[in-house]
Amino acid sequence: MKYVDIPSVSELHDLFRIDKPVHPQITVVDLANVDRSHREPGAMYRLNLYSASCKILKGVFKYGRTTYDHSEGSLMFTEPNQALSPATDNKVIEGWGIYIHPDFLNASSRGHKLTEYSFFGYDTNEALHISDAEKKILEECLANIQREISSNLDKHSYHLILSNLELFFAYCDRFYDRQFLTRTRSSHDIVQQFDRLLRDYFAQDSLIEAGVPDVKYFSSHLNVSANYLSDLLNKYTGKTTQEHIHLKLVDKAKALLWSTEKPISEIAYDLGFEHPSHFTKLFKNKTGLSPSAFRNSN
Repeated sequence: MKYVDIPSVSELHDLFRIDKPVHPQITVVDLANVDRSHREPGAMYRLNLYSASCKILKGVFKYGRTTYDHSEGSLMFTEPNQALSPATDNKVIEGWGIYIHPDFLNASSRGHKLTEYSFFGYDTNEALHISDAEKKILEECLANIQREISSNLDKHSYHLILSNLELFFAYCDRFYDRQFLTRTRSSHDIVQQFDRLLRDYFAQDSLIEAGVPDVKYFSSHLNVSANYLSDLLNKYTGKTTQEHIHLKLVDKAKALLWSTEKPISEIAYDLGFEHPSHFTKLFKNKTGLSPSAFRNSN
C-alpha cells in the first residue's frame, strides 16, 4: 500500500489544488472547491496536521479499514499522521475544513492544551453529527479565524486566532457531550457490553497467561476507539476505562487477600503482574493501604 505524506499546510493546498495559504501553519478550506481528480486510487494520505472537517458528500470515506458515509453531513477530527484514504469519485456537495500544524498549537501552553481533546483520536464512525444551529455556531468561529488569518499578521494575531480555536473546540466538546446523551440506547449498549467483558475477564481463576487487560483490549472487542470508549464510560459512570479496570483488579485482589493465605507476590502474579511492586503500588494508590496492611486489617 502506498502512503503519501503531507507534512505542511502548503503541501496540503498543493494536494487540494487550491491557492497558496495566506498563513503558513493554519488554514480554513472550502472543501467543495477541492480538486480530487488527480489522487491515486487506493493511496493512503498522512497529514502532519490537526484537522476538523464538516462535509456533505456523495460517496464514502475510508479511515484505516473503516468506511463511512458522509451523505447526511458530520464533523470528523484527525490528529497528525492518521492515515486517510478518500475515494477519488467522492463529490463534496458542501463543507469546510480547518487544518492546523502542530507547531502552531505547541507554540504555547494554551495551544498545546487543545491537542489534548480526546476526540482527535476517535474513529470516523464516531464522528460528531451536528444540527444546523450547531453548524452555524462553529462556522461563526471559523469566520473569525479566517478574518484573522487573512489580515496582516501582527503581535496580536496568534492569540486572537488561538482564542477563537479554543472557542471552536470547546463547542465541539459540548456537542459531543450532547451526542453521548441523545444516543442513549447505543451508548448504554456499549456500557453494558463493557461491563460484561470486564466481569468475564476477571472471572478467570488466574490472569498469569492473559495478563492485566489494557484499554485497547476492550475497545477492540467493542469496535470503538480507545478514546471514545473512555469518554463514553466517563460520561455515564464518572470513570474512564482505565479506572474501571483498576477498580475491578483491586476488587479481585481484595477477595484473594481475604480468602487465601497466598503470599502477596503470588497474588500479584495470579493477577497478571510481572513485578509484585507494581501491584503493591496500584493497590495502595486505590485503597490507601498496602496489600499486607489491608490483609492484616481484616
